[in-house]
Amino acid sequence: MVDKIRLHLRDQLLDEYCPHFGLPLGLDGHLCGFLAVSHEELIQQVALGKSDAELLEWCFLTRFRPTPMQRRIWNGFARKFGWRDMASSYLQQVKLEEELIGRDDLVTAFDLIDALEGRSGS
Repeated sequence: MVDKIRLHLRDQLLDEYCPHFGLPLGLDGHLCGFLAVSHEELIQQVALGKSDAELLEWCFLTRFRPTPMQRRIWNGFARKFGWRDMASSYLQQVKLEEELIGRDDLVTAFDLIDALEGRSGS
């Protein structure tokens, strides 16, 4: 998410990412919700030139520092996002549009992102 924000600030974010940039129901929105920050606030902090570590510490100090259990729960949620949940129909729609509908191995948002960015088998 932070890399996309940096690209956005330099007007280099790929067109395919623009329609979903910072959407509340996507992974970016869920992560911001988990950390209790708005996407706009995060953009402001990135614009200040903060490193990834500084951004995370800003989130922790100003809003929310998750416990180890909360981090495990978040990681489990994020890893499975799109598999039998509210994002499943969206993933199917993108698979259809990208002619990947026969790819039964693409079941999560990360599976689909990896495939679209050339990081998974065909």
